[in-house]
Amino acid sequence: MLKKAGKDIPTKSGTKTNPKSQKEVPGQMLDKASKEIPTTSGTKSQIMMRLEKMVEETDIMHGAIRSVDMDEGVFGIAHSELIAKEDMQQLFEHEELGIAVIHTYIWYMYDTLMRGTELCNRFNFIAASRINTTFITKNPTSVMNELVDRFMVVGDNTTPSLYFLPFNSGNGGHWVLVAMDLSRLMVYYLDSLPGDWSKYPSMKKTFDAAILKFRSKKNYRNRKDITWVRVQCPQQNNSIDCGFFVLRFMRDIIALNRIDIPKMVWNNNLGFILILSDISSNLLLNHEYVLFS
Repeated sequence: MLKKAGKDIPTKSGTKTNPKSQKEVPGQMLDKASKEIPTTSGTKSQIMMRLEKMVEETDIMHGAIRSVDMDEGVFGIAHSELIAKEDMQQLFEHEELGIAVIHTYIWYMYDTLMRGTELCNRFNFIAASRINTTFITKNPTSVMNELVDRFMVVGDNTTPSLYFLPFNSGNGGHWVLVAMDLSRLMVYYLDSLPGDWSKYPSMKKTFDAAILKFRSKKNYRNRKDITWVRVQCPQQNNSIDCGFFVLRFMRDIIALNRIDIPKMVWNNNLGFILILSDISSNLLLNHEYVLFS
């Protein structure tokens, strides 16, 4: 039986209850580095109809929210994500994904793929709610220090590992994935639209400064400049699917256990439909309300 994501918190009351913490679920060991996460078959319309039906049959009412409690292993600090039934509509109505869905899928990947395995030493996540274009514009120094604090949580960072950051261009804008390897001074940029990091110069400047400041605090020698790599990843064919692509990029890199990301690694047959299929296979079971479980 899958666990519920938390207690209902009526939004109209203006008060919040203290939700119970999630029970830990042992991590799923990968027999092979290339092991795929199971997906549910079906056409896009079939999957979306199945999702909508499951959401309609849940006991959560519109205007209510539930809290998913994430331990510090996910984002470096304990984190609670508020999930509303309306967030589900981003999935089965094929809308742009918001931070709540992005974060909860990250929790799902951590809980099912990484927890209790050596992958926890190789992959880390940075909360998208704390690092984005809007915050960088307002206070780049604060964002830089936020990144440094996140880096300091994990060991010595002298062996290759990746920090995943789903980065949003601000005000509900475009999602890209930034993956940072502090030990080798490498930053991978994955964008499902044409272009590279030059579209967000303040982002690159802030991230570079954070990496160098972290290495300085650790007394690590900077033997070379930071190298940014534009990965030739699949491209979306609309203005909606960027969030789905970012989730798929993270999922595949973890499942393949890839620290050194090739410039070209994926086929072009992925994106919204595969992530949607993955979500539907782990979304709601026995009418329990869980976004991903």
